[in-house]
Amino acid sequence: MKPSLSIIVPTLQEEQGIAKRIALLAQAENVEIIVCDGGSRDQTVAEAKKHANLVLEGSKGRSRQMNLGASHASSEYLLFLHADCSPAHGFVQVIQEALSNPKTIAGCFKMKVHGGGLAYRCIEKAASARVKILKLIYGDQGMFLRKSDFERLGGFPDLDFMEDLFFSRALARQGSLRVVNFPIEVSARRWQKHGIIRQSIRNWTLTILAFLGVHPNKLARFYPATR
Repeated sequence: MKPSLSIIVPTLQEEQGIAKRIALLAQAENVEIIVCDGGSRDQTVAEAKKHANLVLEGSKGRSRQMNLGASHASSEYLLFLHADCSPAHGFVQVIQEALSNPKTIAGCFKMKVHGGGLAYRCIEKAASARVKILKLIYGDQGMFLRKSDFERLGGFPDLDFMEDLFFSRALARQGSLRVVNFPIEVSARRWQKHGIIRQSIRNWTLTILAFLGVHPNKLARFYPATR
């Protein structure tokens, strides 16, 4: 039976917890989980194979990894999900309902950062506002869309950084981007490691520089890895 949703998870050095997260996703009815690894040197691939339907190994770079995964997807609906993010139970039906509206070309979930404190609640509010006002979806919000639209627009641009934002702009020119009122739990590891204020300022500064014309590949070195 054809899956109702293809979930594409790009990974790199994610051996801690990746098997558990994929196992949770696999509890959803009739989903296909495709993990696309970008050259992990740890046990990510072995851990992912425990529960994923398909594990692909390709070149490093989220855009290339996600495009590779999408090329192997067999569902008409795609969900691109970061390895440290988990949508709540019932997400498949929410995606199907959102994309049943022909005016909605893509959407994402309502971010819920795994951590207490007012600062994280502000980050969550700002993320939803960014999509509604600026039409920019960050990858950790869980981007979903129809495979036909993904292929028609050429997939994620071949960038080392900010592929999600530039693809969001292309999508927004074709239809509506929707934030569904449904939670996705996002790891707080980056904010915890680099500091909430510092990381938030870095995110917005790099976004502004990119849209002022600085190539994202040059900006990638200012966005340190957290793994």
